[in-house]
Amino acid sequence: MSAAEAASRRSRLRLVVVQALVFSLFATLFVRLYYLQVVSGEQYTAQAANQSVRDIVVQPQRGLIVDDMGRPLVTNRTAWVVSIDRSMLEKMTEPQQDKLVERVAQVTGVRAAMIRKRLVTCGEEGSVVGACWNGSPYQPVPVATDVDQSVALRVLEQPEDFPAVLAEQQTVRNYPRPYGVNLAHVLGYLSPITEDELDAAEEDEDDSVNGASSVGRAGVEKQYDAWLRGMPGYRSVAVDSMGRVLGDDGEVEATPGATLVTSIDARVQGLVEKELAGAIAQARTETDTVTGRKYEADSGAVVVMEAGTGRVVAMASQPTYDPGVWVGGITKKQLARLYSEAAGTPLLGRATQGQFAPGSTWKPFMTAGAMTNGYGPDTRLACSSGFQVGNRVFKNYESGAYGHIGFDKALEVSCNTFFYRIGYDYWQRFGSDVDDVDAKDPLVEEAKVFGFGDETGIDLPGEASGRIADRSWKRAYYDSMKDYYCGIADKPQDAKTSDFVYRFAREFCIEGFAYRAGDAVNFAIGQGDTIVTPLQLARAYGALANGGTLWEPRIGKAIVDPNGRTIKEIKPKKAGTVGLPKSVLSYVDNALKGVAANDQGTMNWKLLGFPLDQVQIRAKTGSAEVYGKQSTSWVASYTDDYVVVMMVSQGGTGSGRNGDSIRRIYEALYGVEGSTVDPRKAFIPGSKPPAELPTFTADGSILPPGRRDAGDSDATAGQKEGDR
Repeated sequence: MSAAEAASRRSRLRLVVVQALVFSLFATLFVRLYYLQVVSGEQYTAQAANQSVRDIVVQPQRGLIVDDMGRPLVTNRTAWVVSIDRSMLEKMTEPQQDKLVERVAQVTGVRAAMIRKRLVTCGEEGSVVGACWNGSPYQPVPVATDVDQSVALRVLEQPEDFPAVLAEQQTVRNYPRPYGVNLAHVLGYLSPITEDELDAAEEDEDDSVNGASSVGRAGVEKQYDAWLRGMPGYRSVAVDSMGRVLGDDGEVEATPGATLVTSIDARVQGLVEKELAGAIAQARTETDTVTGRKYEADSGAVVVMEAGTGRVVAMASQPTYDPGVWVGGITKKQLARLYSEAAGTPLLGRATQGQFAPGSTWKPFMTAGAMTNGYGPDTRLACSSGFQVGNRVFKNYESGAYGHIGFDKALEVSCNTFFYRIGYDYWQRFGSDVDDVDAKDPLVEEAKVFGFGDETGIDLPGEASGRIADRSWKRAYYDSMKDYYCGIADKPQDAKTSDFVYRFAREFCIEGFAYRAGDAVNFAIGQGDTIVTPLQLARAYGALANGGTLWEPRIGKAIVDPNGRTIKEIKPKKAGTVGLPKSVLSYVDNALKGVAANDQGTMNWKLLGFPLDQVQIRAKTGSAEVYGKQSTSWVASYTDDYVVVMMVSQGGTGSGRNGDSIRRIYEALYGVEGSTVDPRKAFIPGSKPPAELPTFTADGSILPPGRRDAGDSDATAGQKEGDR
C-alpha cells in the first residue's frame, strides 16, 4: 500500500471515531433530557413552583392580663406598622435604596440610620444587637411601629413613592388602667426576642417563638410568657420573579395566647397607688426636725396580701413609669431615664427589689426569738432613755423612758433600750469572741426562720433576697473590701477624703471582721447592715397573722384559654412554717393589738374612732435610721384577713408618714365609714378565679358573667369611685 493510500485510510478512521463520539454525546444528552423532562419532570416542576411561594409568619395575639374580678390590666390594640420588604429593596440600585430609606424616615419620624440598622439580619456583618432583624429574610422588616394612621395611608396611597414599603395593622400591648392603676412593676413589658433566645428556642424545638416575636422581659409578662405568647401561624404567598406578592397560597391560623387572671384587685390597687403617691408628696412639703431639711421621700412601697394564702391583692412602688413606654420600641433617652439614679431608678420595683433597714418593725421577730430562748411573758427589763455599750450610748426615740416593762409594753411603745439589752445579753453569753464566726445567736436564727435573707419565691422575676448582717456576712464583707479600705488607710489623708471616711477606713482595715456588741444591739432593733424588702416583711407578718405559715407570695391566680376554659389554677404554695409555740404567737399578736388600740401605742393616734372591736388591726411602726440619710418610715400591720405594709424611704416617722394611708386602706378593704362597718361597701366582695373568659362591659371593664362591683350603681360608677 502506497503512502497516500495509508494516509487516506487513517483520515477516514479518524472521521469515523469523531462521528461516533459526536453521536454518543448527542445520545447521552438526549437520555438526560428525557430523564429530566419525562422521568423527573413532576418533581422539578413542584420544586420550581415552591420557589415562587414564600412563608410569612403571622404573629398571634398575646393573651390578656386581668385582675381577680376580670378587669383588664393589659389588653391588645391594633396599631399601624410600616415595614420594608428587603427582597424588593435589593432589586433597586443603591441610590434608589438610599432615597427610599430617607423618604420613609421623613414620614415616620424614625432616623434613617436606625432604619438601616433594622434592615440588617442579626448575625450578619454590620448587625447591631437590639436593632438588627431576627426574623425570616422573606418577612417584611418592621421599621416603625404605632405610627399615625395618616402616615400609613400615605404609604398605601402612594405606592409609586414607596416601593417595597408596606403599611399594615398589627396588635400591640394596651393598658386600660381601671381605677387609674399603674402597676408597671408587676405587669412588666415586652421587647423583641434576641438571637441567643431564638437559638435556644430552636434547640428546644419551641415553635411558639420566631425571629419576629416579642417576649416578656419583666413582671408577669416574663413570668407567664409561655402561656401568654400563643402560637404563631403561617401564611404562604405566591410571588413573581420580582418578589411581588401575587396572592395567598394557604394559611395556618395563629392561636391566641391564654389569659392570665391575677390576684390583684384593681380597685384596691388604685387606692394603694394613690395613697403612696400622696404620702410621698406630703412628705416633701414637711421638714425633718433633726436635719432642718425637707424630707426627700425618694421612694416607697406598699404591699397588701391575703394573710391566709400569700396572694398579693395590691403592690405599689414609687418611683414608677408608664408601661406603655415600651410599646413600639423605647428610645435611648427613655431607657436612660428608667435606669437613672437622678430620676430615682424608676425601673426598680421597691416592693420586691428595694432593700431597706426594717427598723422597729423587726422587733416582733426578735420577741419571738427571745421568748423561745430563755425569756418569757414574765420578763421585765428597763426601758431607760439610753443604754451604754462600750463608749457609746444607744438611745430611745426622743430619749423616752418607761421603767421596767415586759415584751408587750416594749412593742407597744417601741422601746429600743429594752431590745438592746436582749441583744447585748446574747452577745455576752454566746458571742463575745469576735473571731467565732459560728457563735450562737438566737435573734439571727429567728430572723432566718421567718424567711429573711432569702427570696420569698414570688412569681415575679428579679426579686431581691435582702440581707441578714450576721457574723458570717460581716466576715465575708471584710474579706471583699479590706484591700479597698486598707488602701485608703495606708495613705496620708487627702482633701477628697473626709475625717469620718479616713477614720472608718483605718478602723475597718484593722478589725472590720469583728462582730462586736454594737452590731448585736443594732441587729435587735432592725438597724445596722440588715436589710429587707417590703414583700419579705409582709410575708413574715402574714405568718404572725395565720398561725405560723410562710407562703410563697403569688400574683397569678389562673390561666384561661382563648375558648374561656380554666386550664390551670395557680394555687398558693407553702414555703414552710416558723415553728413557734401557739403561746408565743398569741402573745406577740396581743402585743401588736396594743400598738393599735392602747393609748401609748405608736399607731393608736392614727386609729382613733376606728372600729377596732370589729376589725382588729395589729400593727408595728418603725423609723429606721440610715447613715447620711433621713429615716425610713414603716408601718407593718395585719388583720385576720389581710397584711398591709407601707414604707417611705427618707420619709420620717412610721405612723406619722404612713398611718393615715394604712387606715384608709383598711377602711376600703372592710367597708368602714367612721366607726361603722358595712361589708357591702368593701372594695373586695370576695371572688374566685373566673371559670369562663370575662367579657367587656359598658365602662370598659371585663367582668365575669353576672358579676358587678359592689356598690356600683351604673356602668361608670366604679371608675368614678376609683378616680376620686
